[in-house]
Amino acid sequence: MRFRKLGRTGLFVSELCLGTMTFGGESGIWSQIGDLQQGDVDALVGRALDAGINFIDTANVYADGRSEIMTGQALRNLQVPRENVVVATKVLGETGTKGPNSRGLSRYHILESVQASLKRLQLDHIDLYQVHGFDPATPMEETLRALDTLVQQGLVRYVGVSNWAAWQIAKAQGISERLGLARFESLQAYYTIAGRDLERELVPMLLSEQVGLMVWSPLAGGLLSGKYGRDTQANQAEQGSRRTTFDFPPVQLDRAWDTIDAMRTIGEAKQVSVAQVALAWLLHQPVVTSVIIGAKRVDQLDDNIAATAVKLSGEELAQLDKVSALPAEYPGWMLERQGGARRQQLAQ
Repeated sequence: MRFRKLGRTGLFVSELCLGTMTFGGESGIWSQIGDLQQGDVDALVGRALDAGINFIDTANVYADGRSEIMTGQALRNLQVPRENVVVATKVLGETGTKGPNSRGLSRYHILESVQASLKRLQLDHIDLYQVHGFDPATPMEETLRALDTLVQQGLVRYVGVSNWAAWQIAKAQGISERLGLARFESLQAYYTIAGRDLERELVPMLLSEQVGLMVWSPLAGGLLSGKYGRDTQANQAEQGSRRTTFDFPPVQLDRAWDTIDAMRTIGEAKQVSVAQVALAWLLHQPVVTSVIIGAKRVDQLDDNIAATAVKLSGEELAQLDKVSALPAEYPGWMLERQGGARRQQLAQ
């Protein structure tokens, strides 16, 4: 297990991060994603830590707060030293009593939510506190000042963002620098070899501003698990696929099938699973800090962890890049065309 710096900080996190969305679901989409109970959660957390993972990601809305509760209880049951684990959670959505101020990124909701998350997690501080999405109702400066307050109070060590556009993050970083506030050190975003939209605007911004990238749903909701392809598309319903009951995230299927075919060929040659190839591809991308993996069983977790040992050659990476490439889109193709000569000068 390799460890990478988170953004511009001195904090090192494992290249794989244990996701907890499968913990405790009882109804709605959460039960479709996962309904693990405490014993199973303890086993998964223990196995992840034994494999060298020091990074755990949850959110206050996962399973209506039960994911945070189970995560914190697992750390207590396993007697994990606090300094050995980096715990990340998120704020935006509703938990508990519903009301007009029970969601969003207002100072009111952030300060209330962090206390509730700390109680559920049984912790005195959160290592990475992330805004879970964009709130059009709250001024960005209010959100950033509230997050900085948490850092100054010692309740939060670092702050991050999830599911924002590149221009929104760049604007926020400018505000934080101008006002001397804690800045976003990480972005948690969807990125897979079957969904490379992130590369259009977000990847250049992340590299420019030295913001770390945490990848969610690296197997596209199970689509890249190896169970599916053109020949299995028609009978996904019979297999009880999560993609059948919760078809998310959206994927351009024709390009995905081509990519899965290429990964299957590479996987067979290396005697590894398609899922491991998909995860290894992400781990080979320079912009990626940590890939969030979720599981319902220890054997699934072990298969994902094994991806850290998969090495892709330059030829294999080029093959996968070609088959999964995004279609050209403006202004990207114009920037590529006009900047070619200057890039050649830099390469000399």
